[in-house]
Amino acid sequence: MHIVLVEPEIPQNTGNIARTCAATGAKLHLIRPLGFELSDKYLKRAGLDYWRLMEYTIHDSLEAFLAEYPDARLHLATTKAPRDYCQARYGAEDFLVFGKETKGLDEDFLAKNYEKCIRIPMREEARSLNLSNSVAIVLYEALRQQGFPGLSGTGHLHHTPEPAGEWKDYV
Repeated sequence: MHIVLVEPEIPQNTGNIARTCAATGAKLHLIRPLGFELSDKYLKRAGLDYWRLMEYTIHDSLEAFLAEYPDARLHLATTKAPRDYCQARYGAEDFLVFGKETKGLDEDFLAKNYEKCIRIPMREEARSLNLSNSVAIVLYEALRQQGFPGLSGTGHLHHTPEPAGEWKDYV
């Protein structure tokens, strides 16, 4: 999977998204202009030491990105979409595209690609969700549809606790 951030503005959001990409194996694409420097302490702190675990590319513009990936299957996240993100079908090499925090994706770009637009359902009076939360929501749905490829499906404790009761009570 590929995560594309078009002109991200808030370093903490991008750092959190980088951490999500590291945890899932998704590739991160950052499209200039960026609202921060990649050396920004907030960006590094939010991503902690996860930057070494993920692959990212910086593109000079949306046009340059689209020229580099002319056959990319895009899913454009926007509050103006005709369908919700669960209705889309995702493939392993699809690109999930998110706009800048203050304005989202350009309306002309959305209009030209309206059939590729997806949205996260929310109350009408809410403007939008946080960018890093939105990326995680859509990415994990895409990965769920694919059976979480390459991701661990179980966790392990250092020691096994005594059973607290019937397991079925917790399922």
